[in-house]
Amino acid sequence: MDMDGRIYVRAWQGGVLSGGFEKNPKPIFTEGRNQLEIQTMQEDWDHFEPMLSALLRRMPELEVCEIQQLVNCPESFTPDMRCLMGETPGVHGYFVLAGMNASGLAFAGGAGKYLAEWMTYGYPTANVWPLDIKRFGNLQSSRTFLRHRVMEVMPLLYNLKVPRWDFQTGRQLRTSPLYDRLDTQGARWMEKHGFERAKYFIPAGKDLLSLDASKTFYKPDWFDIVGAEVKCCKEAVCVIDMSSFTKFELTSTDDQALALLQHLCANDLDVPVGHIVHTGMLNERGGYENDCSVVRVKKNSFFIISPTDQQVHCWSWLKKHMPDDPQLHLEDVSWKYTALNLIGPRAMDVLGELSYVSMTPEHFPSLFCKEMSVGYANGIRVMSMTHTGEPGFMLYIPIEYALHVYNEVMSVGQKYGIRNAGYYALRSLRIEKFFAFWGQDLDPFTTPLECGREFRVKFDTDIDFLGRASLLHQRQEGVSRRFIMLVLEDHDTELDLWPWWGEPIYRNGELCGTTTSSAYSYTLERHVCLGFVSPPSLDGSPAAVTPDFINRGDYEVDIAGQRYPAKAKLYPFSSLFAQQRRRKDEMELSNFQGK
Repeated sequence: MDMDGRIYVRAWQGGVLSGGFEKNPKPIFTEGRNQLEIQTMQEDWDHFEPMLSALLRRMPELEVCEIQQLVNCPESFTPDMRCLMGETPGVHGYFVLAGMNASGLAFAGGAGKYLAEWMTYGYPTANVWPLDIKRFGNLQSSRTFLRHRVMEVMPLLYNLKVPRWDFQTGRQLRTSPLYDRLDTQGARWMEKHGFERAKYFIPAGKDLLSLDASKTFYKPDWFDIVGAEVKCCKEAVCVIDMSSFTKFELTSTDDQALALLQHLCANDLDVPVGHIVHTGMLNERGGYENDCSVVRVKKNSFFIISPTDQQVHCWSWLKKHMPDDPQLHLEDVSWKYTALNLIGPRAMDVLGELSYVSMTPEHFPSLFCKEMSVGYANGIRVMSMTHTGEPGFMLYIPIEYALHVYNEVMSVGQKYGIRNAGYYALRSLRIEKFFAFWGQDLDPFTTPLECGREFRVKFDTDIDFLGRASLLHQRQEGVSRRFIMLVLEDHDTELDLWPWWGEPIYRNGELCGTTTSSAYSYTLERHVCLGFVSPPSLDGSPAAVTPDFINRGDYEVDIAGQRYPAKAKLYPFSSLFAQQRRRKDEMELSNFQGK
């Protein structure tokens, strides 16, 4: 392969065969043409010329050879360069394996194996969520969207993809009602499941063009911007638009909704009205099919909040296990609510002024939900959680009130130092607090016991929830891998390559796992990696992880061939955070007394 020339070459029947991935691909499917018309396609030497020139530069001797044939044939590509695999969400028992992105022969063995397992046993023997057809929905099936996106996808196969790059086509498909308002305030956007989400906000006076063009494996140009947003989250108050999250309402006339959730969820959902429960929906193996927050808004009504890219998968999982009962109703209400995350110690002051209600922990305890008035708007679901571990509130706002509530929050919050923040700040906060995220850290093969979430499993009840037997067996036998936090040491943030995710983890010089998430902790002033580690097997059987295995090993994280020592932790650095806050408070008090 010659990545710069965008070509590949291989021996072929006594000669060579060469092809490539041009920068300007031609889409086959346009309005007025269908698949029957593309059985035979004409040679196009003008289109192939850049790749032919690259081939002759790489192998000059070919100039005197005869070209036998130019093959011009169609190939299928998907919106994210990964194939489509698995059971379709709309038709039970209908399996798909398609869209191989010119890698069908290379992927054939593994793809065929996992699909055959899926069809035979009901699940593959490895995590194939990145390939699951349920990562897409109807919103990605527009012919115009596909034509524009695949023209971008094909050239990317031979491009260098830096961390946190974003597709440029098919954008602004799903947006929050606040999109234009945030855009004018400097928001820079990324896309998740077709939804535009703010990465960070560029302050006035920054060079916008150079920042947008910043692509690197080292310290990025947005480092200080995100650091300022994180600082504001910890010391004042920030607002993050999190409208992209998946939101369902499950209701019933009697206790059918509760019975279904008690069967599907590992945690106990039989809580008083207004309480919030963080829980996983597990499969029979005890692995996470979904990681969500469930609010009991009424006795027989539940509000389910899941990650953005879980919209199709979670809906399919719930529908698959719902009984055929006309008294039980599931509705996707993702489009009905704008979600604002108010993070920081002054969030309670902002909401208190807007609602004329005390928002202190004594009056509004953690993991609690109330319907309140905010400004002129009624029916705002206010929840005391932030998905980061920091103090604050989530506001689920009917979309017609979104702009009003946002303006009121920003207006009242000025005196408390409010500012906008994006998902990069959210990511830093959740990783330094050791929060696992579905799709990155959690998957259908990860159990609550492997990631320190045993406290979210209702072992103390006799409810036979999905996955219970597997978890009981695992609790008795011990887990063979464990989710840990690694804090890098002797790593120069300014000069060294950064960890992003997928880096090998070594213990006492031996490979023991890989990272699943990484971020710079502005609190610890070091990089934090999350990942899974496993002890070496004993006689071919997996060995159980013990606290000594975690605490008494010398760990290293390999970043592009360079190993950096790391301190392993099973729990977040909450005590360290508290110690730093105490020192800061003491310094401020001594300064005040001195004045």
